[in-house]
Amino acid sequence: MDGNGTLFGTLSGNTREVLHKYTVDLPKNHGRGGQSALRFSRLRMEKRHNYVRKTAELATQLYINPATSQPNVLGLILAGSADFKTELSQSDMFDPRLKAKILNVVDVSVGGEKGFTQAIERSSKVLSNVKFVQEKRLLSKFFEEISQDRSVYGVDDTQKALEMGAVETLIVWENLYIKRYVLKNTATNETIIKHLNKEQEANQSNFQDPLTSVELEVQEKVELLEWLTNEFRKFGCSLDFVTSNSEEGSRFCNGYGGIGGVLRYQLNMRVFDDQPDEGSEDSDEAYEDSDYQPSINDCSELVQEEACSSSTGSSARCCSDRTNSERKN
Repeated sequence: MDGNGTLFGTLSGNTREVLHKYTVDLPKNHGRGGQSALRFSRLRMEKRHNYVRKTAELATQLYINPATSQPNVLGLILAGSADFKTELSQSDMFDPRLKAKILNVVDVSVGGEKGFTQAIERSSKVLSNVKFVQEKRLLSKFFEEISQDRSVYGVDDTQKALEMGAVETLIVWENLYIKRYVLKNTATNETIIKHLNKEQEANQSNFQDPLTSVELEVQEKVELLEWLTNEFRKFGCSLDFVTSNSEEGSRFCNGYGGIGGVLRYQLNMRVFDDQPDEGSEDSDEAYEDSDYQPSINDCSELVQEEACSSSTGSSARCCSDRTNSERKN
């Protein structure tokens, strides 16, 4: 409520709704003297009084249930950039049933819907149990931790972090549409898990072996949202659903895939992406692109190195350094 108008709204869980808003044209202060000054001052005060009365009456209509004659809200927050909010809270015209529900009177820098958002943010302590505020706080932490490698996002990386037990808080958009498929290659008896969105589901190649074009048998199909709801406890994490109603929620859903997590410790997921799997085509191509072929002695030395080392990566580097020096000699 300010000198330009009033907005009435509600916050329920993480959903906010504008119930009614209207503007007002109040006379400004004048520098005129004499009788004109008294007349303008009287008109100004009369219009302010009528404005406060109208706002009080609308508050009663919107926030008092006519069937029970009791407030239909748990609490009220009065906000504004001028003194009208304080004047309303102290006015005899303001319904005493609503006056008893006032939780906070807060200053905001703008009016309208932006002022509505500011009022929610600046009353966060009072609204600490309201999901909308909790959602904004959770996602703000998620974004802050990304630069420290303490957050993960996207289906694949989040799944990897879950399986490692690294996720402390799993965050999922409540309208996430991704299906979890358990597929079986009947030719090799290999089981494959895929997470597909609507477009990927329509692509038949996702249900075929990429090398042999053998049809993959669907053994299980379930909404990823449902699967995570049932399984998240096995990964030792908590689960929070968020919406796209807040600025942070929209950013999380549109820019980060609608799924992610806050981690217990630093974890650079790119390290896992850079390591080729054993027997992968990349490792085979390393020899195909070179004229040099490793000898039996080189391979036996590599096996000895692997037996002495706990890190396969470091063993491979030792062998690579040795074979490179032999080639130079």
